[in-house]
Amino acid sequence: KDLSAMSRAWTSKDKKEFSFYSKGSPEAIFDLCHLNTDEIKELTVVATDLASRGLRVLGVAKSKSTLEYTPDEQHDIDFEFCGLLGFSDPIRPGVKEAVADCYSAGIKVIMITGDYHITAQNIATEIGLKNPDKFITGNDLAKLSDEELQERIKNTSIFSRVIPEQKLRIINALRKNQEIIAMTGDGVNDAPALKSSDVGIAMGATGTNVARESADLILLDDNFSSIVSAIKLGRRIFENLRKAMSYIVAVHIPIAGLTLIPVIFSNLPTIFFPIHVAFLELIIDPTCSIVFEAEPATKDSMLKAPRKMTEPILNHKKLISSVLQGFSVLLLVLSVYLLAVQAKKPEGEIRLLSFGTLLIGNFFLALVNKSWTHKSISEAFFENKAFIIVLLVVISSFSLIVFLPSLRHWFYF
Repeated sequence: KDLSAMSRAWTSKDKKEFSFYSKGSPEAIFDLCHLNTDEIKELTVVATDLASRGLRVLGVAKSKSTLEYTPDEQHDIDFEFCGLLGFSDPIRPGVKEAVADCYSAGIKVIMITGDYHITAQNIATEIGLKNPDKFITGNDLAKLSDEELQERIKNTSIFSRVIPEQKLRIINALRKNQEIIAMTGDGVNDAPALKSSDVGIAMGATGTNVARESADLILLDDNFSSIVSAIKLGRRIFENLRKAMSYIVAVHIPIAGLTLIPVIFSNLPTIFFPIHVAFLELIIDPTCSIVFEAEPATKDSMLKAPRKMTEPILNHKKLISSVLQGFSVLLLVLSVYLLAVQAKKPEGEIRLLSFGTLLIGNFFLALVNKSWTHKSISEAFFENKAFIIVLLVVISSFSLIVFLPSLRHWFYF
């Protein structure tokens, strides 16, 4: 159970003899074969040399027996040492760049592996993992208390010779340190750790059904770079939701304010009828669902620290900014409205001037909220084709309303 080796038994055709074959970590196979100290030292040098080249090292052993039953323990079998196998597991293209993106985005990457620590260090160096010299083995982990592990894990990037049961303990230590955890796994024994993580990610190509069912996400190509791409996409979605919400709050303040004018001042002409509100909503909805959704990820989206889980979509700063934007447009439209009233313009002309000013204000509200993460307003304007299309549709529609007598009559202009 606690041995990092697995043995299989086959019976002969006449079922009078068992053949046993075992594979596992070199030290576990040395133990099963009862090698002497000199043999272990000599083979350890070979295993270390293979591991230093980034190879995954396995020891193999065999045995034959005329027993009429399979032993309960692997140590009950008299194994003969066969040799060491070094497997090359090439790093996928883009992993090194993905790890660098994680660090620039404030994300810590931890490697948990069953391999020899030298193999893990070699791979960690190759992919750019920080502090590859600081590692904890499964045996060391078993000796640490929970409090010691919480402290050591803050500066540890590699856990080697880890058995599946210890992964859950690592997750729990990170959780006690108030970390947000994304965990990858593919085996049945990874299920508890996947379930305990904030985001469990199962391997789609090589993962077991149990791992997939326990996870929150399934990685279809089993590529670490895809996880980083998903993080970038998630940050883009959250930022665009925040922009859209800010725009919605801002644009409804002048609409509500202008609607209340004839209620408060009965002697002033009415600005809005239901058809005007319906027309405005036909502009606002596409702006939120198409324009802001089409906003590309900003160049610095992966250069910011992760946000807190408790952070709302609209924080106090953004909410105050949206309210101020809304009142600015309201004051602008009211100024045009009152000047037109003072100039004793016809009611239809007052309504046309006020509604046109509101449409212009709506355009600038969308542009300003799009421009949060852009270097300039011109960049925000031309980078999003959906915004230009919606703007052209609005201008064309409003022009038809103004210049076609029947439509102008429907809108009381």
